[in-house]
Amino acid sequence: MAAIETAALTKEYGDVRAVDGLSLTVEEGEIFGFLGPNGAGKSTTINVLLDYVRPTSGDVSVLGIDPRERPEAVRARLGVLPEGYALYDRLSARKHVRFAAEMEGVDVDPEAVLERVGIADDADRAVGGFSKGMTQRLALGLALVGEPDLLILDEPSSGLDPNGAREMREIVREERDRGATVFFSSHVMEQVEAVCDRVGIMTDGDLVAVDTVEGLRGRLGAGSTLVVTVDAVPDTSGVEAIDGVTGVTVRDDALRVSCTDPGVKAAVIERVSAAGATVRDIDVEEASLEDLFTEYTGGGTDPGSGAPTEVSEA
Repeated sequence: MAAIETAALTKEYGDVRAVDGLSLTVEEGEIFGFLGPNGAGKSTTINVLLDYVRPTSGDVSVLGIDPRERPEAVRARLGVLPEGYALYDRLSARKHVRFAAEMEGVDVDPEAVLERVGIADDADRAVGGFSKGMTQRLALGLALVGEPDLLILDEPSSGLDPNGAREMREIVREERDRGATVFFSSHVMEQVEAVCDRVGIMTDGDLVAVDTVEGLRGRLGAGSTLVVTVDAVPDTSGVEAIDGVTGVTVRDDALRVSCTDPGVKAAVIERVSAAGATVRDIDVEEASLEDLFTEYTGGGTDPGSGAPTEVSEA
């Protein structure tokens, strides 16, 4: 059973179509990155999943349940970290966790929850004195109360320092490993690339791609760049003639070879050596998720025409 499934989901606000025929499947037990520029329709989609807004047309299922018909049944199995959450300034972190547990009808150890998100030492401090990073950690901890089947995290690394962001990623992986599904929206591409099994990219209300990061690279032909450092730069014509090599540039004592086929890297090294150069170092640079995001959302060519490409993982 899919954790999230929509079919031809559309939401209009007057003359504005915020979500346009969204058909999306998020499998149980995966970490799914949900990306898009501001105004792409991500927040509207999340609000539909939570039954905060009703779609204009189309179907939606969350954990096998239509949230329009049984919203309480859906919310009972969700953990949500919204982007615009509100906490009670005068209450301590411990009391926040106790309150969340009461609302969920579960028995939890507040100390254990706060220890997991790294703020156990501040359990009895009023939240009004917390930093942005500390409140973000607490909000994540509240989302974890009750071991939800589905976590919906909107900008979960907001306000976190590098250590906090790393710990957040570890928690997300732990939740997946226990069997939960994580639906993860963020503008921080490095966080998404580091933790997500698949990603979906929206722009102007349309879903333009769904795949692994490697699959997105392949769809755009955005392969890798092989950086070969040599003792002396040789004639590059032999390297340029290799099938799967799309370009060669020289910078100082290094050849930067653009490859659409990862299998050609050995042939590149052989051609460089055959041309009389001694290879001193080899490095590989992959197109980043940020680069891919720019291409898919209109920063480069427009790959988003037609239905999104989806590739099944082995």
